[in-house]
Amino acid sequence: MRTIADIHEEYDFLDADERYRLLIDLGRSLPPMPEALKTDATLVRGCSASVWVYPVPGNAGTLTFLADSNAAITKGIIALVLAAVQDRPADEVADMDIAAALEPFDLKNQLSSNRTQGVPNMIALIKQHAGRISGKV
Repeated sequence: MRTIADIHEEYDFLDADERYRLLIDLGRSLPPMPEALKTDATLVRGCSASVWVYPVPGNAGTLTFLADSNAAITKGIIALVLAAVQDRPADEVADMDIAAALEPFDLKNQLSSNRTQGVPNMIALIKQHAGRISGKV
């Protein structure tokens, strides 16, 4: 998975239509999420589309997240969110200001409010999972 800094470097030079395509491509690059993991516990509430996020603890306390959405742009947005946290220690993710990491993308002004309304809920679920796994919750 690309780093959030690499994605921003490309995103910054694109026009609005190309930014949509980049988000769609990011979503397509997510590893497949097994249907069995798409449960009520992994569903992000408050999104206009269905979004699921599932944490997979890795070696040395790091987390890898699986995610999916039934909408291409929303899947790209969750891929962007995951780029900020993927393969980091669970306690770091639990404490991280993920919204600040996304600020350079100015998503609220780049996308419709319908598409961005669920981002805080995506972040909250990721932090909740990380907190639980790290023992901070």
